[in-house]
Amino acid sequence: MSAKDDLTNEEKLQALFTLQKIDSKIDEIRRLQGELPEEVKDLEDEIEGMNTRMKNLNAEIDDKKKQISDLGNKGVEAQELIAKYEKQQMNVKNNREYDALTKELENQTLELELSKKKAKDAERELASIEEYMEETKGKLDALKVNLELKKEELTTITAETAKEEQTLLKKSASASKKIEERLVTAYKRVRGNYKNGLAVVTFERNSCGGCYGKIPPQRQLEVRQRKKIIVCEHCGRILVDPEIETSRKELDA
Repeated sequence: MSAKDDLTNEEKLQALFTLQKIDSKIDEIRRLQGELPEEVKDLEDEIEGMNTRMKNLNAEIDDKKKQISDLGNKGVEAQELIAKYEKQQMNVKNNREYDALTKELENQTLELELSKKKAKDAERELASIEEYMEETKGKLDALKVNLELKKEELTTITAETAKEEQTLLKKSASASKKIEERLVTAYKRVRGNYKNGLAVVTFERNSCGGCYGKIPPQRQLEVRQRKKIIVCEHCGRILVDPEIETSRKELDA
């Protein structure tokens, strides 16, 4: 029979409570670290999205500049044709030729005016896109600065807490070895069911310290006696009395 099998129920409860205290401290360290990696990841995703937006804006700017260039070429073409038809009008032989050239002149004049109008509209759109791009670039630069600050903060916190976390992990493993396997398995299962990782809780004001469900007086008395492992009928957590903190014996690390 191993030493862990010789533990009284009270010692088992004290050992479980000690293990919970150690694991809760590890959870606290990881929560402190845990928020930052999420923030870093969110910032990285946002920056990636804004880089894609910048790429799309650059493509829009290139397209708009090409459109303005093409419209400018159309305008030049129209002006050349206008000059050509005006010269030809000077040498027409009949009214039919004159009317035909007049019609072409009207068409090219309209084409020239339309090209100028479209070019002005495109230039306004280009200016608007470029302005939006500058705003986006400013936001992107700010996000990059924030990302670097968050990364530095995460590196600092990780460096500061890494040693403490490793020490606590060793203590947790050591404490687990002093408790029979079936209890450790049950403890870990309950811990995994709750975000706060609490599997061993005290009762306060007649309520479970985990789910705040009411604990009948007789049940409270049984918990205080520490003669058996008692779980909350509402959440399944292991219950210990509030005084166990002051009376529990220190287990070897």
